Amino acid sequence: MTVVVNPFVGQGFTLAEMTEAIQLLPAPKGRIGELGLFRPEPIAHRNVILESVEGELRLLPAVTPGAPATVAGRDSRKLRSFVVPHIPHDDVLLPEEVQGIRAFGKQEADPVAQVLTRKLARMRAKHAQTLEYMRTKALSGVLKDGAGNTLYDWHAEFGIDKASVDFKLGDASGDVMKAAIQVARHIEEHLSGETMSGIYALVSPEFFDRLIAHKSVKEAYAFYAATNPLRDDVRRGFRFGPIVFEEYAGAATLANGQTDRFIAQGEGIAFPLGTSNTFATYFAPANLLETVNTLGEELYARQVPRADGRGIDILTESNPLPIVKRPALTVRLFSSN
Repeated sequence: MTVVVNPFVGQGFTLAEMTEAIQLLPAPKGRIGELGLFRPEPIAHRNVILESVEGELRLLPAVTPGAPATVAGRDSRKLRSFVVPHIPHDDVLLPEEVQGIRAFGKQEADPVAQVLTRKLARMRAKHAQTLEYMRTKALSGVLKDGAGNTLYDWHAEFGIDKASVDFKLGDASGDVMKAAIQVARHIEEHLSGETMSGIYALVSPEFFDRLIAHKSVKEAYAFYAATNPLRDDVRRGFRFGPIVFEEYAGAATLANGQTDRFIAQGEGIAFPLGTSNTFATYFAPANLLETVNTLGEELYARQVPRADGRGIDILTESNPLPIVKRPALTVRLFSSN
């Protein structure tokens, strides 16, 4: 994509033009983004209100025509309000970054548009990585921001105990299939009317290595002619029992300079795929007067000329709230030995 407006001439880009430009730029998608797990939900407010229904879905009986119909019961409802995190990120375009600088592989001076595009691309990548980090942590049950601060514990917010299954990968006589089925049964029992197409698990490299090296896994694939974890590189995903396991070694550098892994060392997280209303990312409007009462975008960008004419401030922001509406459908995987 090429930006064609010179921001040093006239008013340059409008908010709409800059926002469209930065959203069209390619951004590295993390694994959660590739799976399409968290459906984007634009909202017009800075808060998300969710209704927690402490009831259950029951099948309807057949009755004789003309007989009284069954009456819906009154479920106990609770409202939860969550503030959408505000994540601004700014940069500046200075004249010396353009003056006399050649374009890559060319002799002519680098256009202002190309410098601006490169800056927007870097800013876009930072926002994308932050969103991937927030989504992965939310999937594990705790929403964190780019500084590693805990914003919400979804299990605590909904009053649900966090489910964990011990695979006991250090025990050669252990039954890994039994543990996998235990995970599947827990998720199936807590669907409560939700639908799914399968069960997926993102696991740390340590968990993955011990999983494929376990005796019961080796025995299960000893005579398997197709994809075989004993022979092939299956870190991108292989099925064992009811679960597809994938190694996820992602990590992010936090705002304080420390590194935090997306999946905790020696652990994993299992979750259902193909759900209709379990995972979502709410996007709120930008903190600007011109976006009041409009539906939120994933990312905003605008430019503000400096009063002394010595630069253009490039302002970006995102207002995402990745949320797991049914925390009981995620299961922590670990090995105690």
